[in-house]
Amino acid sequence: MKKTLSILIAAGILGCSTGDLEIETIDFDEANVQFCGTLTTETELFFKLNDSEALILQLESGLLANTDSGGEIESLIPGDSQLTYRVFDGDVSSSYFCGEIPPATPIVIDEIEAEAGSVLITTLRDASDTTRYEHEIRLAGISFVNSRGERLTNLSVDDFGTLTTTSN
Repeated sequence: MKKTLSILIAAGILGCSTGDLEIETIDFDEANVQFCGTLTTETELFFKLNDSEALILQLESGLLANTDSGGEIESLIPGDSQLTYRVFDGDVSSSYFCGEIPPATPIVIDEIEAEAGSVLITTLRDASDTTRYEHEIRLAGISFVNSRGERLTNLSVDDFGTLTTTSN
């Protein structure tokens, strides 16, 4: 009986994976939204950095506009816009995304494209300066599935950030 129980326990330990995700949480709520160059309504690439992780948002062309949106404008992920989560082998900085040639380090060790969700943008004209527009960017219903088919559900990135552009 002891021998059978020992074999079953050993088989259970050796034969089963723990099912743990390599990435348990995607949390960028405390990170600031960044971009390369001067922010305009033509800017489409935005990112948030958290030590050795990056959350990259590629907006569809023309989504930001210097006009009051009158509510939320939706862009679907994937398709119209893209959201990518990357893990690097070391800390990453904005120069990784903004240089003409990406640096050799840090190296991307995992990259996951969002399979579903929406980017929601609300644009309001600044009441005190009518040449300024604030674009609030939110994410909704984001779903990441890694290469093993595991869904990442502990996602804390609802409020992507608020950006301000000016009209000429």
